[in-house]
Amino acid sequence: MNTLRNGAPHQRRQAQRPAALVALVIALLLTACAEEPLPQRRINRSDCLRTIDMGHLPEALRRCDAVVAAFPKDPGPLNDRFLLLTLADKDGAACQDIRRAAALARGLPAQKLDSQLRHDLALRLADCPATSPGGLTNSQATGAPKPGTPDGAVVPGKGAAGR
Repeated sequence: MNTLRNGAPHQRRQAQRPAALVALVIALLLTACAEEPLPQRRINRSDCLRTIDMGHLPEALRRCDAVVAAFPKDPGPLNDRFLLLTLADKDGAACQDIRRAAALARGLPAQKLDSQLRHDLALRLADCPATSPGGLTNSQATGAPKPGTPDGAVVPGKGAAGR
């Protein structure tokens, strides 16, 4: 019976072991080298206007929606989205954003808000109709009369350009 153990069937099993071991090593290497997903880039306040291509405006708006959602108390992304919505001919939504941005800005200390952003908000708000669908006037949103007018009065429908 010793001859059977040392015979051909035993040699065949020994020859199969290295082949099985090589196959196992290859399988482990293939699974170990599986591609990991790339880490997502963190959303930045300036992502709204990072790249604007008029042919891909809906994509830019979706990206900006994510920025606005990530920074809900920051008037800057709302100001940026105003531009994109205006380019998309969605003036009502744009004005809604700028009113919200102006209200947020009003709640910030003066030194915390960039003076250029404050100026942009005032100018853009002046281009929106005097009242929003919810009845909030532009001066109520900012707490001040419209820029460029002595008493805040504006010719209806003209905005800042029609003065």
